[in-house]
This record gives sequence, C-alpha cells and structure tokens, in this order.
Amino acid sequence: MPVLKETKHWYLPLDKYENFLKRWILEEHKEWKVNVLGQCKSWLLDQGLQPRAVSRDLEWGVPVPVEEAEGKVLYVWFDAPIGYISNTKELTPEWEKYWKDPEARLIHFIGKDNIVFHCIIFPVMLKAEGSYILPDNVPANEFLNLEGDKISTSRNWAVWLHEYLEDFKGMQDVLRYVLCANAPETKDNDFTWKDFMDRNNNELLAILGNLINRTLVLTHKYFNGVVPEISGINDYDKNTIANISALKSEVENNLENFRFREALKSAMDLARLGNKYLAETEPWKLINTNQERVRAIMNISLQITANLSVFFEPFLPATAHKIRKLLNIEPVSWNMAGNINLVNAGHIIEQPELLFTKIEEKDIEPQIQKLLSIKSADERRKVNLAPLKPNITFDDFSKLDIRTGKILDAQKVPKTDKLLKLLIDTGIDTRTVVSGIAEFYKQEEIIGKQVCILANLEPRKIKGIESKGMILLAENDKGEFCFIQPEKFFMNGSESLQF
Repeated sequence: MPVLKETKHWYLPLDKYENFLKRWILEEHKEWKVNVLGQCKSWLLDQGLQPRAVSRDLEWGVPVPVEEAEGKVLYVWFDAPIGYISNTKELTPEWEKYWKDPEARLIHFIGKDNIVFHCIIFPVMLKAEGSYILPDNVPANEFLNLEGDKISTSRNWAVWLHEYLEDFKGMQDVLRYVLCANAPETKDNDFTWKDFMDRNNNELLAILGNLINRTLVLTHKYFNGVVPEISGINDYDKNTIANISALKSEVENNLENFRFREALKSAMDLARLGNKYLAETEPWKLINTNQERVRAIMNISLQITANLSVFFEPFLPATAHKIRKLLNIEPVSWNMAGNINLVNAGHIIEQPELLFTKIEEKDIEPQIQKLLSIKSADERRKVNLAPLKPNITFDDFSKLDIRTGKILDAQKVPKTDKLLKLLIDTGIDTRTVVSGIAEFYKQEEIIGKQVCILANLEPRKIKGIESKGMILLAENDKGEFCFIQPEKFFMNGSESLQF
C-alpha cells in the first residue's frame, strides 16, 4: 500500500532572478528567434516564476551533494546542463576559456521542448554561481514532421539513416539539403518524399549540378580543360562579380544569425547567378567570332564554380569535395570566398562528371509505401485495442493486492476447453486459481513460471472449483496472451507497489 509522507526538497529560487531574466532576455536579446522569445515571455510575463524543486526521491540518479540529502537525487534538468561543463573539463584542461572567458560564445542548439531549461533554468544556475558566461543565443528549432505526422521511433514512423544510405547510395548530401531547406526554424515543418524528389530534381540537379556540368563541359570543349586567361571584362561581368561577393555576405550574415534555411538559399542563389550569367552571355554563339570574350565568360564561370565549393561546404560537404576534385583544386578557406582568382589561368581541370542524378517516382514509391504500411498497421492496432475503461480513484486502485507467485501445478478442468486449474505458491499460502488460458498454454509449459496474481479477489466457484485470485495477462491486437511477470525472479509474495 502506498503511504503518504512528508519529504524535504531543495529548490532553485527562480523567482529571485525574474527581473534579471526579463532584462537579459527580453531587453538584451531581442535578436533571438521569435519562437524562443515566445516561450520565454510565457514563463516570465504570463505565469511568473516560482521556486523549482531540483531534487527528487528516487533510487537512481546523481546524489544531491549536500548534507541531510541522503536518498535524494538531482532533478535531471538541473544535472544535465552541468554535464556540458564537466564534459568540456574532461575534454581539455583549458575548459575555462570556453565557459568563463567573456570573449567566448555559448550557443545552445536544441529543440523547442527544451527551450525553458536552456533559457531560464540553466542561465539562473550560471548567474547564481557568478563566474560563468551566459548563453549568447538559443536558436531552438520547432518539430519536423514526416509525411504530415509526428516522427516516432517507437512507432517506426521515421526515416532511418542506415536504411536511407542503402536505398540512396552516395546521396547523403541530398538528404542534408532537403533537411536544411525544410528546417523547422520558427515553426513546425514537414518532410515528404515528394518534396525530397522535387528538391533534388529541380534545385540540386537542375540548378547547381547543371551549372557545374555546363561550365566544365564548355571549358573542355573550347579550351581542352585549361582555365582560360581573362584579358578584359565588361560592366555585366563586373556586376556579376560584385554579386558573388554580396552573396558571400548574405551567407555569412544568415549563418551568424542561425538562419540556416536562408543561408542555404543564398548559396543556391550563386548557382542561379551562374546559370543566368551563362544563359545571357551565350558563349556558344561567340566561340567562332570572339574567343577573347568567351575566355572571360568561361573564366568567370569557373570562378563561380570554385566559389560554390566554398559556399556549400557547411551544407553539402561531400558535394563541395566533388566540386574541388573536378576543378582539381585544394580546399579553399572561407576568407577567400567571393574572390575571382580561386582557379588560375592555365590550370587544368578534370573531366566533367554528374554531381546529382534524377530521382524518379519509382525511386520514392517504396519509401512512401513503407510508411503507409506502418500507418495502416498502427491504425489496425488502434482499432483492435480495447477502449480505456472509466477512471477509478486512487483509493480504488490501492485496494488491489497484487503479488508474485509461482505455478506449481496445472491441470485441465474436465469438460472444458479453456480452463486450467492452477496451483500457485503466493509466498503466503498455496492456493488454487482457475484460469481461462488452456487455449494458449500447455500444462507442462507453464509449471514453474512466475506470475503476478491478484491475491485479494473474493473467491468464487468455477465449474465446482473454488478459485482464489486471478493471474494477470496481457492481450495483443491478434488476441494472443502472455503472462505479466517480473523482469527478473522475485521472492514469491513480493507486493506490487504503485508509484
């Protein structure tokens, strides 16, 4: 029987830091994401802060390291952020420069369900200690759904990475691209296989891959794979070159402010710029009449291609590596991005290869069907599961005396198909229980099994046999039964407790 009793806990006095948090978050960090600020305002303005217990009465966990706290453990979200610090200390003896140097930046990349812990509780802990820096930003994302439903690993409603890499070999950057393009930065978003296919075909293949392939093909066709020397440029060239530098600034600004979707779009805009440049300068129309002009066009196109290897490095590392390999160049630092001397005149590039391949509907159909099968099976389970019974009070539940017991003997009840007469050692006594499990268990299979028995059920006669109790079983959606039993052997008569 559960017993109500007084206990002692330790509290984090959040209320004493409410004014500090209002100033620090709502006035000094207005640049934080709207979804993050929204949750903080809800706690600070709508609810008001109260002291929060940071200890628990549990058998597992990190013990509270103070006197008079025997049997107490730390609340997990009080303990977990401290692990960030201890892990850094484990990593390097210079850990303090990451946590105490005013020039350091502490950034928490988290999901929306952990915003409060990283914006309110952990900062109060750091502020109270006094020597640690506070988070500079908490760019929390919202939730990413899958085909209109919440991702759930327990229901298998997920895209498993190892399966994806088998089904779409060499296409890891496609998934990276789609996930970043659909990142739920300020509101929930959805991953669909149709969008996956469309973004690959209409963006990666048709824009980025198309530009790089055309540039390399034309360079080999007109100049045998040698980077041509540029002798003069016109105003349109100058404007295009200026846009390269401007797009670099856009990518930088968006990355610095944790707008990764916009940063990715700005990177792809450089590929759009390159395609527009080639389409409007039309070197294929000039090659026989103005080779000098074609040299300038192809040199600038190759510089755009080299810049793309830098722009996409944070998003598509495998693709960036392939672009550098095609250009036959070493990795380029970010500081060099925006320049038009990343590949020198006279440099020899490799033969063109396709960076991306078209994804057909037949390629994604198995993925869609797999999810539909999972959903269908899930719905069948829901249909077949018995509905919840009406609520009962805690007092009603506490009347149940559930004990562990061992089946000593099992015999069929004459003239029945479903009933077994069980002899059960409850640790307190040896009693007979009549159970309707004969269709699912053979007598000899269950002798010696430990089970859970409702021991204080009023005795009743079944087929002339007095049955004293009821054993507990579970039934699945297929109508199959299994014993509810301890995960390891417990002494017969052990009482089931309610927590």
